[in-house]
Amino acid sequence: MPVEDYEVTIGLEVHAQLKTKSKMFCACPVQYGEPPNSLTCPVCLGMPGALPVLNQGAIECTILTGLMLGCTTPPISKWDRKNYFYPDMPKNYQLSQFDLPLCLGGGVPLYELAYPKDAQKSIPSPGKVVKLTRIHLEEDVAKSTHHEKTSSIDFNRAGTPLMEIVSDPDIDTPEEAVAYLNSLKQILIYGGISDADMEKGQMRCDVNVSVRKPGQKELGEKIELKNLNSVSAARRSLHYEIDRQCRELDQGIAQVQSTRRWDDDIGETQFMRGKENSDDYRYFPDPDLLPVRTPDLVEKMRPLVPELPHEKEARFTSEYGVSAYAASVLASERALADYFESAAKDAKSPKTVGNWVINNVLSILNESGQTIQDCPLSPNALRELTDMIESGSLSGNLAKEEVFPEMISTGKAAATIVKEKGLEPLADSGELEVFCDQVIADNPAVVEDVKGGNAKAINFLKGQVMKLSKGKANPKAVGEVLEKKLTIRTTSQLD
Repeated sequence: MPVEDYEVTIGLEVHAQLKTKSKMFCACPVQYGEPPNSLTCPVCLGMPGALPVLNQGAIECTILTGLMLGCTTPPISKWDRKNYFYPDMPKNYQLSQFDLPLCLGGGVPLYELAYPKDAQKSIPSPGKVVKLTRIHLEEDVAKSTHHEKTSSIDFNRAGTPLMEIVSDPDIDTPEEAVAYLNSLKQILIYGGISDADMEKGQMRCDVNVSVRKPGQKELGEKIELKNLNSVSAARRSLHYEIDRQCRELDQGIAQVQSTRRWDDDIGETQFMRGKENSDDYRYFPDPDLLPVRTPDLVEKMRPLVPELPHEKEARFTSEYGVSAYAASVLASERALADYFESAAKDAKSPKTVGNWVINNVLSILNESGQTIQDCPLSPNALRELTDMIESGSLSGNLAKEEVFPEMISTGKAAATIVKEKGLEPLADSGELEVFCDQVIADNPAVVEDVKGGNAKAINFLKGQVMKLSKGKANPKAVGEVLEKKLTIRTTSQLD
């Protein structure tokens, strides 16, 4: 049976490290790049008698995330011990949350630009919101590094606040999984919750996937893919695993609930172990941590909910007049949206500002591998440039070809560059008349096309005048002069 005939069900468990100054249950700082095992204490090393203390900031960040994603927060939330043996968890149990997490329900909207580029033109469910099961808070484990014959462990990361966002089995394709991860990352960054950098391990993903034959009501056996550390790895592993399960079902091989790992080098998933259920972890309430009453914390965080990407996108369209596509690009990153708004504020044409950000600023940055935070052009400088274009004191072509590149390389203001290069617009209307007369005389066939009713043909004449003036002529003025001259000539010929 073709893979397309099977019904695929995907759920994601995303772990995001929170941007707190200290760890979840102790005062050790959260920092990156420090010497191994230098940011530890008896609490995060699991020493006997060391007692945990809750990090209120981490709880508030999790509640804020829930508010951004439309979750509800139970009035009381508690902490539980999740028992298992791993060498990267010094206590041999993890402080987590089981039946009373901080957030329940909610959903993640799938933004169009969050899909892979090759899938953006054929999105099966535009505007889809993937439903969430829960968001709970726990402590991260240490970082294990495996060498040829040995392994080393760095406990600096152990105890870092880790938020786990669990979706419903509500994702249908690997491409939707990509959109979910990218959209969620956007929202976490917008809220200042996490940097969500998967390369640094600040955001990690476990995937649950099953397939079933058409018409089968029960979900297929769930296979978990552990610790995927990039969005592309999530997509590739899902495609492989879906194909593997379908192929084995076609061969009559029943699937068994299990955990597999993704080998990025060979492009395959590999069996790790039979999947544990919640009772295997022997959850029980942690005796050292009191439950948390949440209503006051929810009300404290409610005013801090930021404008989210889809909300900002809608406002950019209505307030600044940019196209829906431009608004989606400009709102796709918090820093990019802030740059655009700063430049568009009080601009003669915010729409022109938006087009320049997308077509020129981002193009230059992409070529050099930089982000908007690295942009050498300030928002004020960009606004000055676009205002000069709108006022007619600088042509769009000269701005793009002469002025903008030098602004990027030297940091000089647009007006300064225009003056230094002698790019001021033609001040003598007589000179413009001479250019128009010359173009009309040199292009009789085009002139006849214009007189014959081909209005678009006049654009060729405008281009020739701009070329003669070396871009200094005001395009609007050129059009007015040409139209006037051609109308006069047409009228005189009729007489």
